[in-house]
Amino acid sequence: MSSGAFLRVLRCRISASRRQTRHASSSSSSSPVTAQWYGWGSSAGANTLPVVGEPPSDEKVKHDHPRKLALVSPSSDRVGGEGSTIDDIALGHENIGFVTDGSAFVWGKGNKNGELGLGPGSVEPVNRPAPLQLPEEERVAKLRLGVDFSAAVTESGSLYTWGWGGSAVSGMGMLGHGDGQSYSSPTFVSSLFDDGCIVSDISLGKHHSVVLTDEGEVLTAGAGSYGRLGNLEPNDQIHFTSVDLLTGTNVQEIAVGHAFTLALADDGIIHAWGRNDQGQLGVPGGFNLDMYSMESLPAMIEGNLEGRKVEKIAAGHSHAACITDTGECFMWGSKRYLEPELLTVLLSSRCVDVACGHNYTAVLTEEGALFTFGDGKSGCLGHASNKNLSQPELVEAFEGRKVVRVRAGMTQVACLVEDSFA
Repeated sequence: MSSGAFLRVLRCRISASRRQTRHASSSSSSSPVTAQWYGWGSSAGANTLPVVGEPPSDEKVKHDHPRKLALVSPSSDRVGGEGSTIDDIALGHENIGFVTDGSAFVWGKGNKNGELGLGPGSVEPVNRPAPLQLPEEERVAKLRLGVDFSAAVTESGSLYTWGWGGSAVSGMGMLGHGDGQSYSSPTFVSSLFDDGCIVSDISLGKHHSVVLTDEGEVLTAGAGSYGRLGNLEPNDQIHFTSVDLLTGTNVQEIAVGHAFTLALADDGIIHAWGRNDQGQLGVPGGFNLDMYSMESLPAMIEGNLEGRKVEKIAAGHSHAACITDTGECFMWGSKRYLEPELLTVLLSSRCVDVACGHNYTAVLTEEGALFTFGDGKSGCLGHASNKNLSQPELVEAFEGRKVVRVRAGMTQVACLVEDSFA
């Protein structure tokens, strides 16, 4: 065994030991609350909005109100319903996946570039969950599905990427393997390991990727146009490279939109860079935004956020949102707000989470109530209609129950709901 392989195995064993310690601690606590995953919005086909009680469909499907999701792994007949062991759901542009007990399963319509990661020869749509093949010692902690490429972060802090590697026209290198090539199977990003980086998260844009390490360092790879890599230069990067201006800044969270990036530092300040044609960066730009507006270096978002400490960020296609330590929710972008705007309609509740999709936003409160607003034509707002909403409205389907987690894809939403309020 090579020294590199040995260190990887050692890192996996350390993460396994920590996992056992956490499990022993949690076992002594109260019994877990039964929860159920729900979903709604528009699917691209290939059964990417699987509903309990309905046969799988390869056609495009739209549900404008929450429906129970049927999530079944090939190795089990257990549905991700009551008592679900589905740890998290990933919603991509045309694909969907979930993580359960360290394993990841994916399926969907978008697979022409191998973005499902199911191996050579697998370029057709897949309409049922298929397992991702990673080394036996690795356990998946986070699954991220992009438009044309995907990624997984393991519990040991390793990164695997696959799918389309880009082109000279669109930009290349977003997989971070140093060659700009496409990969049809999950492939270990060895350069990060060689540099001693332990990956805690990754977020995917249309043609770029952003990595966050356990030390709060931010690295980017992929297309350099519109300043989306944050290092001033417009050149593509085929290896993950540190964002120099953030050196010494302890970043806690990252969020990536179509062609822009947000990084939240431990002092509660958001740094933004990339395309700004719709005000998605939330930085002063006046009303002179055009298709070429951008920031090629990280810029602090101030305005109404000045003097406030942000604890959570989210990025959609061309807009973004955040939550402060006092539970306030702000949003900007989509040519609606050019700087962060307080959502006053939610001031009576303490907001704890937010997710952004394609011109829509979902906000979760401390009480477990879910609010949505934005473009509703895809049914993604969950109000049993296709109308647009300019202000957050309560998703009434969950009244009397507690939403504990929300995920936003391009045009569909998933959330985890407990049986009842405590």
